[in-house]
Amino acid sequence: MTEIAIRPATPADIPTVTRIYAHAVKHGTASFELDLPDETEMTRRMKALLDGGFPYIAADIGGTLAGYAYAGPYRTRPAYRFTVEDSIYVDPNAHRRGVGRVLLTHLIGEAERRGFRQMIAVIGDSANAPSIEVHRALGFRMVGSFESVGFKFGRWLDSVLMQRELGQGAKTTP
Repeated sequence: MTEIAIRPATPADIPTVTRIYAHAVKHGTASFELDLPDETEMTRRMKALLDGGFPYIAADIGGTLAGYAYAGPYRTRPAYRFTVEDSIYVDPNAHRRGVGRVLLTHLIGEAERRGFRQMIAVIGDSANAPSIEVHRALGFRMVGSFESVGFKFGRWLDSVLMQRELGQGAKTTP
């Protein structure tokens, strides 16, 4: 298998990021978004995360962007400032090649280096076993689910909640 190289995502990645995300919106349940954001909106989202000091990374296989991941604010109120929510999207042509696992591994490390203490995974659709399993394999524990909170593709969807400590977690004060 060709090596998966991880690097910081850049604005030059936006066309591919937008295409990968559009596929997830149109065909998957990882995102509960219904309307496809354009490149301008995806640029705005990336800039907001980077300006906020959050990690946003890309995975390349053979010089082609195969996926991306970022950590963003779990909630906007100040008390949540040490907790992030992860998001991972993989090009459908790169599924089942370990890209998601490599991205999440690096994202965890980046979030720890930036001083975050908890990472939350909000996984759309309780039937999304691959996402649940990769999170579990990387130290996330199941903390619950919200049943039937999203409606997409003519059916109700759950949100699965998983959590992982980062660095010292809650053992020390920040």
